[in-house]
Amino acid sequence: MAAVKLLEDANSGKISLHLPAQCLTEARAVIRTKFQPTEANRLREFLKWAKKSGHLKTEQVESTRQVLDKFEGLVKEDLDNLEVRLEQLKAEKGLDIFPLNARMLEKSVSLATEVELKPFDNSILAAILVRGEDLRNEGETDLAFCELDGDLQPWDKNGNAKPALTRLYDDLRVWVYGDFTLTTPEPRADW
Repeated sequence: MAAVKLLEDANSGKISLHLPAQCLTEARAVIRTKFQPTEANRLREFLKWAKKSGHLKTEQVESTRQVLDKFEGLVKEDLDNLEVRLEQLKAEKGLDIFPLNARMLEKSVSLATEVELKPFDNSILAAILVRGEDLRNEGETDLAFCELDGDLQPWDKNGNAKPALTRLYDDLRVWVYGDFTLTTPEPRADW
């Protein structure tokens, strides 16, 4: 829900959000894969076993099955509406969804020798860096990048800096947050 709060802040004018368009493609795939209600089937198997073993009564099993059916139905409904929701993001007044441009594509080529990233992540990084540079040239001074993907974070899973990414972000003075609350990690004292 932190991302929703961030969008609300953008719509109220507190902040300005910029999103590379290709992130919507990635979001679509991740949401469809990650948010399948697969645990419901495991729970149904447990219910069969628990009823057969005498751990649950028939009415408990039926009540739980009804909850599972409702859960699956709501998730399916949300997934069926995913395309509409993603399309609605384009109308959000505080969110600028931007396509890759020629400079971003050129930057992705130069980044290929600077950092080891998958091509998709490379294009997102290029988009962030070029858009950040453009915003800085327009006078923006407080730039941040919210990134949950560990491949684009300038630290590894142990919190150690990834020198190449750290340099790229630091050179542009873009602070990278590992969440959408704009709190973690806190900016350094010299930032």
